[in-house]
Amino acid sequence: MHSSVLITRRPANRQYQQNIAMDYLPSAIVADDEPLLSQALVTELGTLWPELSITATVTNGPAAIDAIMQHQPDIAFLDIKMPGVSGIEVAETLADDWPDSTVGKAPPLIVFVTAFDDFAVRAFEAAAVDYLVKPVTPDRLQATVARLQQRLTSQASDKISTMSRQIRQLLEAEKSTRKNTDNAEPLRIIRASVGDSVHMIPIKEVILFESADKYVSVHTAERESLIRESLRNLLPQLPNKHFAQIHRGAIVNLDHVRTALRDDTGKLSLQLNGIDKTPVVSRVYRHLFQAM
Repeated sequence: MHSSVLITRRPANRQYQQNIAMDYLPSAIVADDEPLLSQALVTELGTLWPELSITATVTNGPAAIDAIMQHQPDIAFLDIKMPGVSGIEVAETLADDWPDSTVGKAPPLIVFVTAFDDFAVRAFEAAAVDYLVKPVTPDRLQATVARLQQRLTSQASDKISTMSRQIRQLLEAEKSTRKNTDNAEPLRIIRASVGDSVHMIPIKEVILFESADKYVSVHTAERESLIRESLRNLLPQLPNKHFAQIHRGAIVNLDHVRTALRDDTGKLSLQLNGIDKTPVVSRVYRHLFQAM
């Protein structure tokens, strides 16, 4: 049980006060699966930052994605551990899917809300505007508000690219904190279902892994098969010199990449040896193919 804390209102950043007078009022969404903590954060934000409009409060990752894409807020407070989709995956989705055609509207600034220990927090800190550790204290939230106000008054030249770079850093930081796969041998064989049969597929023959509901579709030159696994769990088991994630829903065998093609809108897709699929590379992973 978290006790309530009396908060003393402090003045907002002076430059920020000048800007909101002649511009617009900022907005935010709060995503947390603990309603009491979510409401406490909303209440405290209302005290410390009365100009901030909370356009939605949601309790899971998919709802957070929908709310952010619908309302396009300036800020998103994301709990890292949420049902369905984690806060990290929500941020990755925004980096992938934020519309290029949205004129003048940058992706939201991300603040992670976490119950992780100090080690994990330091890892996540590099990839977000800020982080808050539960239970959130008034002084810490005041520092976050000041940082957000400063960022909102600055004009970044390419905020979408900056966000993609930050999410890459976050994914690398998250990967480095996984301890259960550090000493595991890379997969050599994939056991995949085709009808009533189970096929043993050498990992080097796999061209593409694709998310398919609760399964992963395994593409080889001969056939397409299904395994009951998630890409998130599968990726750390693959030999990282040969396999790379190119989208939150796809992993490719780099040995089978023939060409990387960029269209007039800037979208990057891959031509693969052995199959007709041309998977799209998200913003987060385009740096892997800069030389192609």
